[in-house]
Amino acid sequence: MGDAISSRFSVARQRGRWRRARSRRGCRWSVSSKAEPPTKNRARAFRVGLSRAGYIDGQNVTVEYHWLGGQFGQLPLLISDLVQRRAGGLAALGSPQIAIAAKAATETIPIVFSIGDDPVRLGLVASLSRPGGNVTGFNAFNTEVIAKRLSLMQDLAPAAVDIAALVNPATVPARVTAQRVQEAARSLGLRVRVLNASTSREIDEAFATFTREHTDALFVAPSAFFSSRRAQLANLAARDRIPASYASRESVAAGGLMSYGTDIKDSYRQAGVYIGSILKGAKAGDLPVMQATKFEFVINLQTAKTLNIEIPPTLLARADEVIE
Repeated sequence: MGDAISSRFSVARQRGRWRRARSRRGCRWSVSSKAEPPTKNRARAFRVGLSRAGYIDGQNVTVEYHWLGGQFGQLPLLISDLVQRRAGGLAALGSPQIAIAAKAATETIPIVFSIGDDPVRLGLVASLSRPGGNVTGFNAFNTEVIAKRLSLMQDLAPAAVDIAALVNPATVPARVTAQRVQEAARSLGLRVRVLNASTSREIDEAFATFTREHTDALFVAPSAFFSSRRAQLANLAARDRIPASYASRESVAAGGLMSYGTDIKDSYRQAGVYIGSILKGAKAGDLPVMQATKFEFVINLQTAKTLNIEIPPTLLARADEVIE
């Protein structure tokens, strides 16, 4: 996804309109995100974490939400604005691009990230146990669970052998994601082809390729853009009768077949907890990077029925949620 959190008032985009947030007393944090609310539940989880340190939005802290909808071209202007207005802190949630842009813009404002890639490899922190500088956060392990996602897809659709992986080349971990998908597919005896898409038109073109090449199943890589286009992806997969695996529950709720990945609400809650600690005086660089421990496996039963996939009771029992 992609979110950021600051102090001072800033601009928030909701329902397609820009509005100026009202100034209130107390410290302000600003949150920018890849998707517009259905992220309400994520924002709620963030506030729950914040409240555990005694901070209540609108009372002794003000939280501003900036939903990017995957449009990372807005990032330079947004981050620059927040830094110039001396935000109390930035919560860069859901996308490495936001965390990297925030780190490049300020060495003093505390930054808390939630990303699915290795923050040490990305240069965000010096180490997981001792981040250093002004940055810390949460590693959601999106790339680490690729093999597990493919294995679950194989359990759901055992006849699927030719797999397509849809990757957004504009994302920071695109190359690593493509490599790990190919490695995991080989270990499972699957054939995989990686296709790139970073626009809605390219998604349409990719599905035309899937149909032409008789793809058995689709692996959708984690991406803020793909999350914002979850309805398009689900509709095309249903039209072409392609079972598809996603990284988050939201895509399954939109009609996707299955997802497996970090419980995103938990990562937001954890980010809120860390921000509360920072507001109480902790230094971001002294707080070790948190590691995801809660993962969720979600199945859309109606989609499975539409695809004539009979899900074994043992697999249904393993699911954390079954959407009917």
